[in-house]
Amino acid sequence: MKKDQEIFNLIDAEQKRQEEGIELIASENFVSKQVMDAMGSCLTNKYAEGLPFKRYYGGCEIVDQVEDIARERLKELFGAAWANVQPHSGAQANAAVMLAVLKAGDKILGLDLSNGGHLTHGSPVNFSGKIYEACFYTVNNDGLIDMDSVEEIALKEKPQLIICGASAYSRDWDYARFRKIADKVGALLLADISHPSGLIASGLLNNPLPHCHIVTSTTHKTLRGPRGGVIMMGEDFDNPWGLKTPKGVIRKMSAILDSGVFPGTQGGPLEHVIASKAVAFGEALSDDYKTYCEQVIKNAQAMANAFNEKGYDIISGGTDNHLMLIDLRNKNISGKKAENTLGLADITVNKNMVPKDDKSPFVTSGIRVGVAAVTSRGLKESDMQKIVDWIDQVITNPENETLIHSIKRDINAFMKGFKLYA
Repeated sequence: MKKDQEIFNLIDAEQKRQEEGIELIASENFVSKQVMDAMGSCLTNKYAEGLPFKRYYGGCEIVDQVEDIARERLKELFGAAWANVQPHSGAQANAAVMLAVLKAGDKILGLDLSNGGHLTHGSPVNFSGKIYEACFYTVNNDGLIDMDSVEEIALKEKPQLIICGASAYSRDWDYARFRKIADKVGALLLADISHPSGLIASGLLNNPLPHCHIVTSTTHKTLRGPRGGVIMMGEDFDNPWGLKTPKGVIRKMSAILDSGVFPGTQGGPLEHVIASKAVAFGEALSDDYKTYCEQVIKNAQAMANAFNEKGYDIISGGTDNHLMLIDLRNKNISGKKAENTLGLADITVNKNMVPKDDKSPFVTSGIRVGVAAVTSRGLKESDMQKIVDWIDQVITNPENETLIHSIKRDINAFMKGFKLYA
């Protein structure tokens, strides 16, 4: 068969872009070679609707073992009693949970998107805001979540589901306090830990599993695995609605969540991706991975300090995890302009709304910056200062093409000293 040169040339170009540039997208990371090899394996050929050892297709005896290993490793990693590794993404994990535990029109309470929340936590343009009635909590003037305000809103709105978690919030979460609020209003509590999951698994941030009824995550951010999602519980429990099996047995929440994934929101699971997840979970159980996560936090805090020293407005003033949200209004440049101009220098960030943003989501007043990917390349704290110096030069001289091209050359030469794959 003739090689599809058009596509493989583009893949080679993307490989070059990743190798030569500085990747600061907080949602991205670089997987190991074995994680990538598992994802590109023959398991992509196998259809396997259903759960391990309970499939609707024959020939699943090997992928059953693969998926079971993935579940067991994930449970060990987080101290979970139950896990489903089939969601194709974090968004689909959240969709499966909501389909399983809510009725159309039920009320959900999550962090407002413009304050660092996620689309699937109730945004009106997303399924979560179209099917369910969404209400929101926000951050205060210090950029921190005001838990008294969360409780006040919950008592007023009486949501059926409360969501803690974000896509652009740089501080740790008080899951125990959220659980007290949820219990007060009779709500289920969902933690979406898609961003800090690897740091949580390493014991460096609070673990939601002992406090939240249900936990979802992606696998491709700080967990450093393939693109995908998971659902977990710290303990299984009888569903609160008294739903029963055809034989009259009360259904466990695990069974309800499983059915929310399949047949609720997905067909056959992607067993090649699940194999890749299993490999990544195995890596995350190692001492080397904890050392990596410790370096992620050191790098993020070093970067935040460097930005602060140059007068950048970091929402909440700093970071506890791998990312930071930067309000650029005092630098007289929009998030869109900053993203595009930094891209010319091979520094990749994403524009992001900030609290009380006066610009549209297509322009924004801020950027989101994360260090998980550059840490995977082997960069350390001193390198964060160098990166911030480059970012500052570009942002303060966005029309100086000569300077930007010079910085790009410096960056490309600098990044040659760091391997892309561990």
